[in-house]
Amino acid sequence: MSFTSFDLHPLLLSNVESLGYQAPTPIQTEAIPPVMDGRDVMGLAQTGTGKTAAFLLPILNRLARRQAPKRRAVKALIVAPTRELAEQINDAVRDLGRRANVKSVTVYGGVG
Repeated sequence: MSFTSFDLHPLLLSNVESLGYQAPTPIQTEAIPPVMDGRDVMGLAQTGTGKTAAFLLPILNRLARRQAPKRRAVKALIVAPTRELAEQINDAVRDLGRRANVKSVTVYGGVG
């Protein structure tokens, strides 16, 4: 299987390739198709297996393919349990969503 089989926006495919992703990992192969179909998915996999891309690629695909928004509004909200993970996810959004007109910000509390 390859990332092209997921019918991702061409910019996302280009970003995936430039990041050196060669083929989807098992968690990506199992999670991306149902998420692209709008279904909820719960996945469990070890660190470094591509879980973040497994949920981000379908979100970014939807955002990249959307019509021009009528107004500025939040289109997706990702909640993470720690600041560090929130920052890592935001970095992945920026890397995977590069040139796709996707804006992201990390918001967290507990800092002075």
